[in-house]
Amino acid sequence: QVQLVESGGALVQPGGSLRLSCAASGSIFSVSSLAWFRQAPGEERDLVARIFSSGRTNYADFVRGRFTISRENANNTVYLHINSLRPEDTAVYYCNLVQSDGIYWGRGTRVTVSS
Repeated sequence: QVQLVESGGALVQPGGSLRLSCAASGSIFSVSSLAWFRQAPGEERDLVARIFSSGRTNYADFVRGRFTISRENANNTVYLHINSLRPEDTAVYYCNLVQSDGIYWGRGTRVTVSS
C-alpha cells in the first residue's frame, strides 16, 4: 500500500502564491509518474500537472505558466508551486501516484483564493 499526504493548502488573496506538498510513503516502487489534480465544487477532478520518472513534465492548458511541479526523490515528495493565484484556482488539490501495482490518491488539500 501507498499513502499520500498532501499539505500546504490555505486561504490566500488573489495574486498570491502557494507551495503544495505531497509526501509518499509505504510500498513505493517502479513509480511511473506523480501528479496533481484539482476538483472545484460541483466540478470534475482535472489534471493540473504530471511529472514522469524521466523528469518530463506536462501541464493542463489552464496552467499557463503559473504552476510548476517538481519532486524530491530522496524523500518521495512532490511539490506544486502556484503563482498569481486566481479565484478560479479555488479547489481541493489531490496528489496522484502511478506505479506498477496501481494508482493511488491522497485525501487532498484545500486551496481557497479570495479577497
